[in-house]
Order: sequence, then structure tokens, then C-alpha cells
Amino acid sequence: MGLIKKVHLIFFLFALLTISNVQSQEVVSWEPDFRFTWSDFKGAAPITSRAAATTASGITYRFSTFYENNELQVDYKVFAYFYPTKSWYKPKLCNDVTLLHEQLHFDITELYARKLRKQLAETKFTKNVKEEIRKIYKATIRQLNDFQNKYDSETNYSRNLPVQERWVIEIEEALNER
Repeated sequence: MGLIKKVHLIFFLFALLTISNVQSQEVVSWEPDFRFTWSDFKGAAPITSRAAATTASGITYRFSTFYENNELQVDYKVFAYFYPTKSWYKPKLCNDVTLLHEQLHFDITELYARKLRKQLAETKFTKNVKEEIRKIYKATIRQLNDFQNKYDSETNYSRNLPVQERWVIEIEEALNER
């Protein structure tokens, strides 16, 4: 077998393994009625972490383009996902308030997925669609991370109960706006 054929075969096997790894990763899509239980957190808690729990969530998207009446159209899908095997908790440090705090992290992710959908819907794309979407996505992710950090800071990671309750109400109201 020639060197080029070997390289192609190795690349094909790598691509196949990568695709099957992504497809085998457990994900949960955000749904209005989905609420965490501690059994959803399947990752191992790092010994060195001082945190009580971590919710791994994120926003993904996909898009395609087509022309209709000589005008570029963009079809896109945006998803808020929770990653159970990357999420963890320390039972001795957690309670129902902690679980609710973690749920709000996922709910906040959904709010920013909605912001991304809205911005994509309002954007008039050029032929640089891929780069334009990537730029909007990166800006949204930066805003999401800042907001998640603000949430943790203001609630002191759920320990400030009055502030935690305020956040619960505000996030619930924001999710109910459509």
C-alpha cells in the first residue's frame, strides 16, 4: 500500500473515531419541563476542586444556505445542551438549593441560545455566512460566560439565599417571555 493510501486510511479511521466519539457523548437538550435530579450528574468530582457541583452546558448550532429568488437564505438550528458525563457534584456539600442553582445555569444557557437565535434571525448575511455566524456565536458565548459568572458571584454559588431566590424568579420570567 502506498504512503498516500496509508495516510488517507489513517485519516479516515481518525475521522470515523472522532465522529463516533461525538455521537456517543451523552447530551440532554433543554426542555421547559426538564428539571435536574442529582442522578443527572454522572461525572466524577475532581478531588482538587473546592466547588460543590458543576453543570456542563453549552450552545451548539448548525446551518445551511440556499438561494431563493436570487437571495441568500440561511437555515439554522441552535441548541442548548447539558452534558451529564462532564457534570458532577459532591453529595456531602450539596442540597436542594444547590441543585436549583445548577438548574439555573442550564436555564441561563437556554436564554442565551434564544438570544443567538434572535440575532441570527435579524442578521442580513453576506456570502461570508460561516464567518459571520461564528462571530455572532463567539460574542454570544462571551456574554453567556460573563452572565454565568455574574450569577455565581451574586448568589455566592447559591449560599446567598435571598439573592438566589431573586435569580430564580428573574430567570423563570425571562424563560416565560416568548
